[in-house]
Amino acid sequence: MELLRFLLYPFAVIYGLVVFLRNKLFDWRILKSHSFPFPVISVGNMVAGGSGKTPLVEYLIRFLKPGYTISTLSRGYGRKTKGFRLANPSDTIDKLGDEPLQYSRKFPEITVSVDESRKHGIRQLMAEVQGLEAVILDDAFQHRYVKPGLSILVTDYHKIFTLDHLLPVGKLREWKSGSKRANIIVVSKTPRIFSPLVRRQLLEDLKPHDHQLVCFSFIDYEDWIPLYSQGSEIDLESRKVTTILLVTGIAFPAPMEEYLRPFCSDLIKLEFGDHHNFTDKDLALIRDTFLTLPTRKKIIITTEKDAMRLKNPDAEAILSEFPFFYLPIRFKFHPQDKEAFEQAIAALMKKKKLI
Repeated sequence: MELLRFLLYPFAVIYGLVVFLRNKLFDWRILKSHSFPFPVISVGNMVAGGSGKTPLVEYLIRFLKPGYTISTLSRGYGRKTKGFRLANPSDTIDKLGDEPLQYSRKFPEITVSVDESRKHGIRQLMAEVQGLEAVILDDAFQHRYVKPGLSILVTDYHKIFTLDHLLPVGKLREWKSGSKRANIIVVSKTPRIFSPLVRRQLLEDLKPHDHQLVCFSFIDYEDWIPLYSQGSEIDLESRKVTTILLVTGIAFPAPMEEYLRPFCSDLIKLEFGDHHNFTDKDLALIRDTFLTLPTRKKIIITTEKDAMRLKNPDAEAILSEFPFFYLPIRFKFHPQDKEAFEQAIAALMKKKKLI
């Protein structure tokens, strides 16, 4: 591994120089960042792969939607469409991408949109959404053509970005110094029981600037939900089974594995890449693996994001006869961090004279 990193280091330097120059062009205002006359909240990260952005976007939606007309705007990673698109109830993952589809199905009362160009997307939203009051940009920390009113940087407790390296040696999308653009740094997926000592150590690792608020959060798992209409015969109150087949296509499934282990005697894993599109071969592998498990009290569980890619006619035809569930998650802050985070969001809205 160390030898491979050494061999990749020259490529990381070249990549880093390109990213450095691009950021400087924005800093020197040669490339322009566009501002908008209402709150734009950017949620992003420093690394390639999952960090907990999606549940944080959902947290922001829940916090803002009771009082404001809001929209989410994502790139729509993995979709087969191009340009600007407003979500509608008949959309599929091919039209929106997995994360926007998830927002659309969970929050039908808000506007969900996708566009590769965040600037163009916001302009389209202004034209098409009457009374638009705020936009949440999903995965937009490196998209500097829009100047957000508030920039939130998410980093995984298990993989703090300050301890990582530039691509392709590590997973950093840009130099660590780029984190100074964030107004808030959110550490996701911390333990539910979180000691002051660990908090201090993380702050030392992050070395936040004076203008940055650092908040710590954890993931709360909700009730298992049947993926297909048939449901299941297992007792969802006790949720005790012999074997769980865990199917994941996310960057870091370890916390979910840790959560599920007390509910079973054996946890069998089928891991696919992040944002994986399940093929017929994959679906057959899931079916065959489940059928060969040597117990009757067994189920399949997947993530909510993967459920967006598995709830389609092809997958349902192969897998709907099995007890198949997905596991929603809820983003939660530790008590003192919740108040500080929500005050920062409210201050942005008040600054724009919307409350």
